Amino acid sequence: MLHWQNPARSGKVISLDAIRQDQGSIDDTIDLMGARMRFARNAEVFGEGEPAEYLYKVVSGAVRISKLLSDGRRQIGAFYLTGDVFGLEPEAAHHFSAETIVDSEILIIRRSALMSDATRNSDVIAQLWNQTIAHLQQAQEHMLLLGRKNAQERIVAFLLDMSKRLSTKLAVELPMSRQDIADYLGLTIETVSRTLTQLERDGIISIPVSRRILLRDPAALDEINDDCLAA
Repeated sequence: MLHWQNPARSGKVISLDAIRQDQGSIDDTIDLMGARMRFARNAEVFGEGEPAEYLYKVVSGAVRISKLLSDGRRQIGAFYLTGDVFGLEPEAAHHFSAETIVDSEILIIRRSALMSDATRNSDVIAQLWNQTIAHLQQAQEHMLLLGRKNAQERIVAFLLDMSKRLSTKLAVELPMSRQDIADYLGLTIETVSRTLTQLERDGIISIPVSRRILLRDPAALDEINDDCLAA
C-alpha cells in the first residue's frame, strides 16, 4: 500500500486510507463556517471553467464531477458521497463540472475563509494537504482502472470501492445510475448491464432492484480484483 509522510505527525507514516478519515479540523471549520445549501437531483453545483472560490462538503446525497468531451461523450471523474470534501483545485478555475446525483445537502465555504483559518491552525494546512494527496491517489487509481482493466474487472473494482466507501459489506445501495457508472468506467451502458447480469448468473452478486446490489460471494469479487491488480 502506498504511504505518505504527514508533516504534522512528527515523522509518523500513515496510509492513504487513513488520510481519507483524518479530516478533524478541516471538517470542524467547514461545519462551523460553511453555508448549508440544498440541491435538487441533477442540479449543477459548479461548472467547468468557473472560478474555484469555494470548497464543498457533502452532508447528504451524492455528487459527480464530469467533463463533456468534444465528441459529446461524458467522462465522470469521481463520485463524492456523504462526508466527502470536494472542489479542491490547483488553479483558479474548475476543470470539471459538479452535479448532484440525487437530492443533496452540501456545505459551502469560501476558500479564502478556509485559508485564513489555516494561517492560524497548522492542522488545517496539514489536512488540506492530505486531502490533495488522497484526491491524487483517487485520480491515479481511476487512470489505472480505465487503462489496464477489462469490463468485468472495472465493475468489480467499482462495487468493492462503493461497498467500502458506503461502509456496507454485503449490500450496496448505489445512488448513481448505470449510465453514471458507464461514464465513470469508460464503458457503454449495455456493457455495464451485460456484465452485471453475468456476475449475477455466476452467483457472485444478485440485483433485487436496479440500484441495490447484494455481494453474494465477496471472496470471488476479491479474487477477480486481486487478479487484475497482479496482472
